[in-house]
Amino acid sequence: MNLGSYLTRSSTFWPGEEALVCGTHRWTYRDLEERTNRLASALLARGVQPGQAVGTLADNRAELVETELALYKAGFLRVPISARLSAGEVEHVLTDAGVRVLLVDAEHADVAREAVENAGLRCTLISYDGGTNGVEDYAGLLSGGSPKPVAVEVREDEPAVLHFTSGSSGKLKAAVQTHRNRLANMRKRLMSPEGAPCPGERYLAAGPITHATGIGLLASFARGAAVVVLPRWSPEAFLRTVESERITSTFLVPTMLNQVLSDPALATADLSTLRCVRVGGAPVSPQRLRDAVGAFGPVVMQGYGQGETTSGVTVLTCEDIVRGIEEDPELLLSAGRAVFDTEVAVVDDDGHPVPAGELGEVVVRGPDCVREYWHEPELSAQTFRDGWVHTGDIGYLRADGYLFIVDRKKDMIISGGYNVYCSEVEAVLYEHAAVSEVCVVGVPDERWGEAVKAVVVARPPAAVTEQELIDFCADRLARFKKPRSVDFVTELPVNRNGKIDRRRVRDAGTRCSRRPGRSPISPC
Repeated sequence: MNLGSYLTRSSTFWPGEEALVCGTHRWTYRDLEERTNRLASALLARGVQPGQAVGTLADNRAELVETELALYKAGFLRVPISARLSAGEVEHVLTDAGVRVLLVDAEHADVAREAVENAGLRCTLISYDGGTNGVEDYAGLLSGGSPKPVAVEVREDEPAVLHFTSGSSGKLKAAVQTHRNRLANMRKRLMSPEGAPCPGERYLAAGPITHATGIGLLASFARGAAVVVLPRWSPEAFLRTVESERITSTFLVPTMLNQVLSDPALATADLSTLRCVRVGGAPVSPQRLRDAVGAFGPVVMQGYGQGETTSGVTVLTCEDIVRGIEEDPELLLSAGRAVFDTEVAVVDDDGHPVPAGELGEVVVRGPDCVREYWHEPELSAQTFRDGWVHTGDIGYLRADGYLFIVDRKKDMIISGGYNVYCSEVEAVLYEHAAVSEVCVVGVPDERWGEAVKAVVVARPPAAVTEQELIDFCADRLARFKKPRSVDFVTELPVNRNGKIDRRRVRDAGTRCSRRPGRSPISPC
């Protein structure tokens, strides 16, 4: 098999149709097929062997997409590195993965060079923006490659992608996604309720394509759709691009959704072409789902998944969300039902399934679920057991199969002996009209062990007080669940994937003695 062959087939079906757009770049399927063949053949000619690691370190750009497809064609191990990593973290990834070639943009060339030199690696650096100072030129590399189709035969169980993530622990680890996992992901996208974009439709990759935003690109290319890449995120750029490029589908993490919903330009933007706005990567409050449907129409859906599952494992469809708004409010708290050939269960500490409605750990299995972490045997043994991925998420299943994620195991607050789930408190706070964004964490407390703290971005900044929000929660939650303190900030920290970074919020709350009024997340 070879995943890149799907692009080759599409280039014969729709050679003149637009395949990839980013800024001023507009490439047809014929263009993209030729360029990916040139890159794949040029790297093979330089002695890089199938199975060896080739990395990328760059902000969103068209070349990242063509590099991914070329690496599939040549059978290389793809190592997408988040552009938000520090030099030390980049060094760790390069060393751990054994990266032989690293493709970078100008902005990250110095970080890459420093990481390679510090690690003493034999790693060739190639710049998308032109060669200089020991870094080779990407355009020159392509010009030396052959446009003839490349499709190195690979086994399904061979590693295709090392998906590095820190999760809630802060330690970088890589889920080993095989060619089989990636193929299953593509198949699931094609079979999912909304399907992959079809010829004539246009998918907007608005977030970092090294992570969840880019996971479905292969399915789009297999169907002959156009992929539009947003070079840099902003709500203004998102709205402008949806309108000018006539976007039909996109993916947003909740932080991005909040920014779009708060942007004044939303009121006048033409979003009539959108038929699917998928939200995922973190829990979405019921109120934000209602707001999203109000803004985009009944085209909003929510998904749940992890790097360890390669893709989404459950989906709350557009119809589900409309039904939740109109007649079944509990549905808006759900992550949806299992998709296609994925199995989802909730188990106790001994791994036994629990009855519907009872809390336990969410476990998942299916052909897109990975089986190990790279060079982490002990962590692999903890996470991947008896064919199941143990997600570390606490949740329950409703009798009709809808999954409800309550919290991460590590994020649960134990206050006075009672369990408090951050997402439950956040969902209530999002119902307050003055709350734009919120992150709830547990902080040390001499009396209760842990106390509930809410860190809030208000709109407008002086629209609400600490006591108002505490009272608002007290009217809607059990007494032990209400926040004991509320801090106001101008923005919440986000991690490499654009999600609110709960660990940084918690660490800041632990370091700082609580002060009334407004206090920054960092520095204390």
